[in-house]
Amino acid sequence: MRKRTLFRLAAGTAAAGAATLAYASLVERNMFTLRRYDVPVLPADAEPLRVLHLSDLHMTPGQRRKQDWVASLAALDPDLVVVTGDNMAHPDAVPGVLRALQPLLDLPGAFVFGSNDYTGPVLKNPFSYFLPDREYTEGVELPYEELRDVFTGAGWADLNNARTTVKAGGREIELVGVDDPHIGRDDYDAVAGPVSPGAALSVAVAHSPEPAVLDRMAGDGFGLLLAGHTHGGQVCVPGYGALVTNCGLPRSMARGLHRWPGSDSWLHVSAGLGTHPTAPVRFACPPEASVLTLIPR
Repeated sequence: MRKRTLFRLAAGTAAAGAATLAYASLVERNMFTLRRYDVPVLPADAEPLRVLHLSDLHMTPGQRRKQDWVASLAALDPDLVVVTGDNMAHPDAVPGVLRALQPLLDLPGAFVFGSNDYTGPVLKNPFSYFLPDREYTEGVELPYEELRDVFTGAGWADLNNARTTVKAGGREIELVGVDDPHIGRDDYDAVAGPVSPGAALSVAVAHSPEPAVLDRMAGDGFGLLLAGHTHGGQVCVPGYGALVTNCGLPRSMARGLHRWPGSDSWLHVSAGLGTHPTAPVRFACPPEASVLTLIPR
């Protein structure tokens, strides 16, 4: 009798595990979700401005459902589009990325790259993400310059270690960004400095939300900080949240909108729209894009 009970328990556990894996890999990773946040960063008399924040598409050929969903976001008519990297996950991904983003390229936009814009994914032990000092492994080189040319050709601002202003929503926006801190390509020293006096809106952008970089951006007075990279944890525990962030950011800030500690700045971390191709699962953390409605303080 005891052996039969143990067998049934083991069988039930295995069945539950298989069902969870099937849900995470076949259902939730395709449950594209639009998040909406109000962010109080504008002067008292300013009209609201809408920012569409996209991140971590990790596009591979044939992901038509994801491409169609992202393309449909053009109907939201945002004032500004910001893409925080990791667009590609395959050497032939550029056409898919462009199919997704083409309807948005006519809008004012800005971008930075992530590690998986430069090199492709490599099969790895998923438990290695729990090791803070794990070695970064590069895969095949990806056509990032081709993607850069398309973005800049459409008039989007390249914020990889750069600083500029763009006009969106009828006003000038001061922008700063760094290349991906996760792989040491960031150079904030090259673009550092206080926000221009009288700037109505200032936005700072990075792929990986490393606290050392965000501290400096907030210290320079940038009111809105945007990042991706974490996938929101990708696999979360209900009631507990993200298990890891794959960077120095606390788990409690793995996704969503947060006041950056010790400052007047707001941080939005996108949980992103894709997954690492060798771990195509999401659990309690559906893929997302966000509309940030910037409102008066």
